[in-house]
Amino acid sequence: MIGVLVSGTGTNLQALLDARLPVTAVASNTAGVQALQRAERASVPAAVFPEKDYADRAERDEAMADWLDAHGVELVVCAGYMQLLSRGFLGRFPCLNVHPSLLPAFPGLDAVGQALEAGAKETGVTVHFLDEGVDTGPVIAQEPVAIEAGDTVESLHERLHAVEHRLLPEAVSLYLAGAISSRP
Repeated sequence: MIGVLVSGTGTNLQALLDARLPVTAVASNTAGVQALQRAERASVPAAVFPEKDYADRAERDEAMADWLDAHGVELVVCAGYMQLLSRGFLGRFPCLNVHPSLLPAFPGLDAVGQALEAGAKETGVTVHFLDEGVDTGPVIAQEPVAIEAGDTVESLHERLHAVEHRLLPEAVSLYLAGAISSRP
């Protein structure tokens, strides 16, 4: 019942799989990424939807939504998916996203780099509903992570990933249990 959208290594996908959540399909915009290998090892159907194969993003998203629907998906979780989703896609599924900052601070790409550049004392992890904006949807859960002296993008990402890998499955579990409204 969960479709997971991925673009990279898939560590958050792995966290969902390790939590034994009902992941029934994995879709990516990028072929050959490690996340697709994780799906294959878990015997979860996976497909790639590169935007270049479609007239535009809306057409790609419609094809991806049709494929997810055919695999019984009722909830979409963006776990390192580095693309915006069209209004049509968002209208078909409730969608959750995990982001490496305490939104509304540091939305968009390179949130960790943004936090370090700004000299912030803390950042964190946010799980939120997706809307048509860039990391603007209603927040479901947040957890702060201190920025330590000497942190690099890599060292901070490592600590953030540990929180993501716990917080995302918890939020998805709450959603599946009906403790979070299906639409923001």
